[in-house]
Amino acid sequence: MLGPSPHGTYPASDPGALAEHLVPGRCEVLGAVVRDAGVNFAVFSEHAQRVWVCVFDAQGQQELRRYALYGPRDGVWHGFLPGCGPGLVYGLRADGPYAPHEGHRFNPHKLLLDPWARDIVGSFAWRDEHHGYTVGHPDGPRSFDSRDNAPWALKARVGPPPAAGPGWHNAPRHDRADVVLYEVHVKSFSQQHPGIPHALRGTYAALAHPAAIEHFLRLGVTTLSLLPVHYRLSEAFLEPLGLVNHWGYNTLGFFCADPRLARRDEAALSVQHEFAAMVHTLHEHGLEVVLDVVYNHTAEGNEWGPTLSFRGLDQRSWYRLQDPDRSACVNFTGCGNTLNITHPRVLQWVMDSLRFWVWEMGVDGFRFDLAAVLGRTHPHFDSRSPFFAALAQDPVLSQARWIAEAWDSGPEGYQVGKFPPGWLEWNDRFRDVVRRYWLWPACTAIDQSSRRPDNRVAQAGPVSRGEFARRFCASSDLFHHSGRHPTASVNFISAHDGFTLADFTQYPHKRNHANGENNRDGRDDELSAEVVDPRVRQRVRRALLVTLALAQGTPMILSGDEMGHSQGGNNNAWSQDSEVSWLNWSACDTDLLELLAQALTLRRLESALRHDRWFDQAPQGATDHALSWVTPQGQAMHWAHWEDLNHSAFACHIRTAAAMAHTRGHRGSEQLLLAFNPQAEPTAFTLPATRTRAGSSNASWRVALDSSGTWPRDAAVAGVCSVPAHSLVVLAF
Repeated sequence: MLGPSPHGTYPASDPGALAEHLVPGRCEVLGAVVRDAGVNFAVFSEHAQRVWVCVFDAQGQQELRRYALYGPRDGVWHGFLPGCGPGLVYGLRADGPYAPHEGHRFNPHKLLLDPWARDIVGSFAWRDEHHGYTVGHPDGPRSFDSRDNAPWALKARVGPPPAAGPGWHNAPRHDRADVVLYEVHVKSFSQQHPGIPHALRGTYAALAHPAAIEHFLRLGVTTLSLLPVHYRLSEAFLEPLGLVNHWGYNTLGFFCADPRLARRDEAALSVQHEFAAMVHTLHEHGLEVVLDVVYNHTAEGNEWGPTLSFRGLDQRSWYRLQDPDRSACVNFTGCGNTLNITHPRVLQWVMDSLRFWVWEMGVDGFRFDLAAVLGRTHPHFDSRSPFFAALAQDPVLSQARWIAEAWDSGPEGYQVGKFPPGWLEWNDRFRDVVRRYWLWPACTAIDQSSRRPDNRVAQAGPVSRGEFARRFCASSDLFHHSGRHPTASVNFISAHDGFTLADFTQYPHKRNHANGENNRDGRDDELSAEVVDPRVRQRVRRALLVTLALAQGTPMILSGDEMGHSQGGNNNAWSQDSEVSWLNWSACDTDLLELLAQALTLRRLESALRHDRWFDQAPQGATDHALSWVTPQGQAMHWAHWEDLNHSAFACHIRTAAAMAHTRGHRGSEQLLLAFNPQAEPTAFTLPATRTRAGSSNASWRVALDSSGTWPRDAAVAGVCSVPAHSLVVLAF
């Protein structure tokens, strides 16, 4: 059960009630921590010459006292303020050299947010006073601004003593082979949901509402992968456009749930309590929660950006800087700056933040944005980097799920398949190959007009059956090494960053004009095609979803794809807090939703469809499965078949050792045949011979699933099966 709100009381309006001076504090817990009837402050800055804590009233408007911290001791400034507790509002100031060419940007006139802040007070607005330099000055960041930004700066509020959250105690902890990810934006999912009260829509509480949980369970997902929920800022150029950073990949508060996604009515709990309650409720229904986190850069941007926290405390330690002139930030992220994770204190901060979300908020894991940055040393990627080593040995975080977006914008930035054992990785090669496999026949044979130059799929060309089979079986060329398992491949056909399923089957090029950048933003080369015939388009979408659900690896479904959500061709809707991004529940394609639910149910019931060992041609044990590929004529595939681009239909035949030995207690089917036909005409498949337990041969197969809906479920088929065009049929025996 959740405890009381963390916003306690302290002498907020009477400066005389505050202690005259700090006493020396402890260095070993960074941030502001309640202990011994007071608050201990510990602030890291390796190069500062003085650091202060500034205490404000409860609203963060009036500075009541300013205290000099003791130190530094091993780079940590510290102090203890007796007589105060939760609810204390404070900011930091740091003084030291202002020498941009050396990487130093200290400016005591700028109030700074504590990087370890657990709660943030105020509402941020872009003002010139937030910059450490004089905006408009010909010397740019080499100039110095002496205006005080405190009236408009964000402040930290002290929280209660750390304690394990309710979600920590009731985490479902699904087996890795059973995980089905559902990538979802907190607000976009529920903002227009008719079954959720208006007061809750768009909030953490809405994700835990019975109507939302019913949808997740009906669909069959196990794990919600939330787009960033950390406290974020919107970029300065968005405000004049009337836009905001909707996705949230611009973090400033790494220990704070974003208040814009919390309830605003009078009865609402604190933001942190609402978030923790959401996780606890989802856990009660067997649903895990994974957070998309951004430890590669911060909202301070490049060297022209503001001085809000890290930059003013010690830019040279917190960020990677260029050599030999350290006035410029290294930009491996494409977002202006790159956090210096190799610095021990920065690494400590990342680990503290991650532990907070797991232990206190109860989340089950993380999807790391631009995760290649986290493995960079000087400057190359290293799978044995300090971050990976620290994560693997941590007693709390080693139990969490780790998912990597395995690339960044730096040199040799593409690192898919190169993360350490235990990691899952977004597999964009699965996305591109599966899209091409199903779209190429649909947009060339059926719709000749789609051969236009702006048809990316037509430009890319057809996919060989060998390449498709490799991706369908968890991309062994990428992940079969170092003891890694097939579940390391996170398979997806669409994600938040790019076209939705409905859009990449309808729009041959992006339509991002609403983003205010004259359609220059977003990928120009994303694989998509206009499938003009709506019946063919629907079949292709259905086949794509079923392929995703049944492929070996860890499936990830983009929220809204199951109901046909369209963004009108916008493949970069990061700034669209609008109906472009909000799911339109009134237009839900219930047939598509039901098909995906059936496919995920089949995956759950058939162990062969969530096999977490690499397939062999012959099973090695009673729980192993053998997989082979055959032509529509029932012949084993050989090298000429694999690379034949003129024929794309073929089948995957899976058999179990236990079934072939007729072992008692075997669960699931003895054999499965997955027949793929992306071609424009129905294709006849010769079915493998079968034998019943009594010994009679040529027993019938049954239709377990037909993506086109042509074959009724459980229909008996023997000898030859006609697989409809643009369809995947699953037969079981």
